[in-house]
Amino acid sequence: MYEALQVHKRPRVAIFELASCAGCQLQILNLEDELVDVLGLVEFVYFKEAMSNSSDEYDLALIEGSVTRESDAEKCRTVRERATLVGTLGSCAYPVGIPGLKNHGDVEAAAGIVYGEKADLFASHPVLPVDAVIDVDFRVLGCPIDKKDFLETLTALLLGRKPPSPTYPVCVECRIAENSCAFDRGETCLGPFTRAGCGALCPSYGGRCYGCRGPADDPNVLSMQALLEEHGLTPEQIAADFALYNGYERGA
Repeated sequence: MYEALQVHKRPRVAIFELASCAGCQLQILNLEDELVDVLGLVEFVYFKEAMSNSSDEYDLALIEGSVTRESDAEKCRTVRERATLVGTLGSCAYPVGIPGLKNHGDVEAAAGIVYGEKADLFASHPVLPVDAVIDVDFRVLGCPIDKKDFLETLTALLLGRKPPSPTYPVCVECRIAENSCAFDRGETCLGPFTRAGCGALCPSYGGRCYGCRGPADDPNVLSMQALLEEHGLTPEQIAADFALYNGYERGA
């Protein structure tokens, strides 16, 4: 599947946005010196943050943002039909990010809060990640995405390989970085649940993990429950914390 991009000398890339802040697209523009090399390897044919020209013919599509309207879902389906490979950019596209907070309240009332008297002009539904609507071939995770991670993903795709994606939790990277544990500082931390790949960025600068990269594969739930009990926390408290970026219930 990934070898398909090698058909063209310079694969055509389109970047689309849904409900998001466009911060992940800006991270691509922030590549600075590396961007020149990227432009020598791919041809951007749709990228609203960077260019006015556009094309409906592309090989690789990247989608940033959550699906909040039926028109968003239709857009995703059209992109899937036209692109050889489709990937997501950032937390809003997966796991669902900050837009997913709407799912924890009255979805209909949310439109009125945001748009007031004109709410009827903006059809809205519970927030979905992109992969709840279409099949996705790969993900570039984070809020915002990490520039190094993006380059490694693009390099793998151009070589016809599946992009790397750690299966273990952020705690592993925290141990490698020799960070002090946030729980020992009396804070909650989602590192035991969250997929690694960020280099434990937030904990390394004295913060904690907020779960922006989504869940790791098969997290050790029993160990996590024991850790919560040891520090006087309940599963309900950590679940509420986890909902900040993970407001979509998979399988629901």
